[in-house]
Amino acid sequence: MTTQDPVIGTVKGPGELPHEYLFVTTDNCRTRIGEFVYYSAQDGDSERQIIGTIKGRKMVRNLPDSFLSDPETPPAAVTALIGLEDIDSPEIFEIQVETVGYFSESLGDFVNPRIPPSPGDQCMLASAKTLTEMLSSKARAESGSAHIGSLLTREVNEVPVVLSVKDVVSTHLAILASTGSGKSYTAGVFVEELMNAYNRAAVLIVDPHSEYKTLQSLHGDEQFFGDDGYKPDVKIFSPERIKVRFSTLTEADIRYLLPEGTSDKMSHFLRQAFRALKEGLLGKKELYGYHDLRDYVTKQKYGDSADQGNQSSIEGLLWRLDSRFDREDGIFSADEHIPLDELYRPGRCTVLQLSDIEQAEQQVIVGTLLRRINKARMMTVRDEVSKSEDFIDYPVFTLIEEAHRFAPAGASVVSTNILKQILSEGRKFGVGIGLITQRPGKLDQDVLSQCMTQIIMRIVNPIDQQTIAQTVEGAGRAMLAELPALTKGQAVISGVGINTPVMCRIRQRLTEHGGETFDAPSEWMKWHSKGESRKREIEDAVYMKESSDKKKEKIGNIRI
Repeated sequence: MTTQDPVIGTVKGPGELPHEYLFVTTDNCRTRIGEFVYYSAQDGDSERQIIGTIKGRKMVRNLPDSFLSDPETPPAAVTALIGLEDIDSPEIFEIQVETVGYFSESLGDFVNPRIPPSPGDQCMLASAKTLTEMLSSKARAESGSAHIGSLLTREVNEVPVVLSVKDVVSTHLAILASTGSGKSYTAGVFVEELMNAYNRAAVLIVDPHSEYKTLQSLHGDEQFFGDDGYKPDVKIFSPERIKVRFSTLTEADIRYLLPEGTSDKMSHFLRQAFRALKEGLLGKKELYGYHDLRDYVTKQKYGDSADQGNQSSIEGLLWRLDSRFDREDGIFSADEHIPLDELYRPGRCTVLQLSDIEQAEQQVIVGTLLRRINKARMMTVRDEVSKSEDFIDYPVFTLIEEAHRFAPAGASVVSTNILKQILSEGRKFGVGIGLITQRPGKLDQDVLSQCMTQIIMRIVNPIDQQTIAQTVEGAGRAMLAELPALTKGQAVISGVGINTPVMCRIRQRLTEHGGETFDAPSEWMKWHSKGESRKREIEDAVYMKESSDKKKEKIGNIRI
């Protein structure tokens, strides 16, 4: 910071809380919520510049309402009339500032010395250079950096907002926004940064709506190439290519997939068969299929305790199991599944498209996959495995779109528990999670609270706002109060991925966005311009003629 930083006000005194203060100013342009200012203070032998964030403002002097009520009278004429023509602005604003502290380069973080400003001290606007150096521990395009956008209170690209990928991935990420606010777009920006030559991450995207297929363009885009020949790889698994090995399912997974109406007695026989299967195969083979389990269920029909009532329950259980697992086109297989090193590989972004797969199966797919990668990373880190399917010797990151489907609040689904386990323990084993949702209030609160970096965009629903206020640490209430007023592409970013909460303008994507809203009127007009309407008229006429001919033929047959 230099003495050339502009003075924008004078300290008035302390604020409502110990870490707040007030200053007065006539500057109405550079004192927006979220802006950074500082004052100087002596801390031992050093002079510190104590940074703060503007969190509130109010007007303490203005022209009389009787003058302002006449829109035809310009303010300059009014100020001249009352003898204030030599004053730059007759309005005076009282600005509330929340102290952050001075930035310690040795610690790479802020330190609050608890030295309040004195009334009359000058309050300066922090320079763009200062903010660029202190907001993030990483510079743009540096190894381990993710350039997300720029500071919202400054000009576009004046102060870049850069996240620390190490901190985001190891302590997990949440992207929260209402529909249409740009959450998927922002996720695409973050993935671009992860796949660039200065990161080369191993990323898997769980994509329920097929929004991320446009990331395929990463592969041939020179903007992401490295000097050593690196090119990012993008692999997309469509629904028909997704297979889950039956032996990776738990008893809870199988029971969860059964249709409604499965009785407690049926669940009991399933439990008994599943345990017998595990014990019977112990030490013999690792893989088994659905029909192995079915055989153990069937055996219970002929046991000593099998009566007519039990046989009826077993028959009902077998019918339910067959309807789910005995299908040639099903996703559950005796021996097939996607190897982990195909799903996760440094420099590869894998998109798992779950569209056209029912929600219960989506949850089991995600739960099974997360269990597999978590187990593989644990075994690899502990040197319990080498050069096998469970050997993954690099950290991984999984980005889950529509996260409230896989960890809903107030409901028990099979993917919630493994998510909780990874979010609490994944840091030790290099398993990172990113959650994206448009309804934070419908997401399990334990899950949300363990995402230590948050990108929060426009949120209007009061329940979602309350959820964020209760579970998101770091972002001040003043910034969270701005959420309804944010426009598309604007966000509050807080947490361990950045040194202090900021209001950010998300940068433009380098790849095409796949989640755009359809322009219905344009599509309707396009349909007519292609001549589709005339084609449909001809098809309808042919159909009506064929229907009429068949009707006449039917009447003739009746007469005969």
